[in-house]
Amino acid sequence: MRYFETRFLDEADEFLAKLDQKTVRKVIYNIDLAEQTNDPKLFKKLQNDIWEFRTKYAGLQIRLLAFWDKTDNKETLVIATHGFVKKADKVPGNEIERAVQIKDKYFNNTLKR
Repeated sequence: MRYFETRFLDEADEFLAKLDQKTVRKVIYNIDLAEQTNDPKLFKKLQNDIWEFRTKYAGLQIRLLAFWDKTDNKETLVIATHGFVKKADKVPGNEIERAVQIKDKYFNNTLKR
């Protein structure tokens, strides 16, 4: 059973495009697993309705930030905003702020359609 479906915005795609293929495969594998398992080691709430996909691979802490889009009642979507390689224990506040800005822009554009 799949709890949600993940869609990638441009910045998330661009981030993944910069990673090597093995790393991308691991990130996609973990996202796929998160969609089916509801495991906080893979997908965890941060703050301001921003969540993070978590991947640890080849010594790197890779994060894709995301938010939920429940505007379509038939489908539960998680929208990945952007990604970064985490250097410290905490997710930097500017990365969360960036995700919030992307989320706001997304919903403003969605509502205009």
